[in-house]
Amino acid sequence: MTNTKNNESAELATFGSGCFWCTEAIFQNLEGVEKAESGYMGGKVKSPTYKEVCSGLTDHAEVIQVTYDPKKISYEELLEVFWKTHDPTTWNKQGADEGTQYRSAIFFHNSEQKQLAEQYKNKLTEAEAFERPIVTEITEASVFYKAEDYHQNYFNLNGNAPYCAYVIQPKLEKFKKVFKEKLKK
Repeated sequence: MTNTKNNESAELATFGSGCFWCTEAIFQNLEGVEKAESGYMGGKVKSPTYKEVCSGLTDHAEVIQVTYDPKKISYEELLEVFWKTHDPTTWNKQGADEGTQYRSAIFFHNSEQKQLAEQYKNKLTEAEAFERPIVTEITEASVFYKAEDYHQNYFNLNGNAPYCAYVIQPKLEKFKKVFKEKLKK
């Protein structure tokens, strides 16, 4: 559990599902999400830069760290969004983005999150929800390194950039149709 100035019961969730610009654009639209920050986790270098992470030599994943109110949105609901908004069957790749930094990962912050993530992954596997095996790693959260300022709130600040228009916008539109009941008003 994490305490914020505004909400004593706020909790953290950390997901890697490809480019953090895409993931941030999705999670920041959910009711109950107080903050979504782009950053890096799961690597071996302290305070990595974007350039270092992109080299593939740090072992970090691009992640989104979500501060959420469990009274408004559950961890299970966050997991549902995670699983339905990326391809958990591609190894170190999402769309045209390739490299270890784009791997599918859930970084759990407590034993309950670990259990829920593993249960969800097992249910999807048993149901054969995907044609290929799920490769999502479920790992204990380590140090979160916030990405450089220009990566924060990227889609909202750069919506007309080509990557935003051709990659993020279509993904965001699909997300909003599927999860319309969970969107901020």
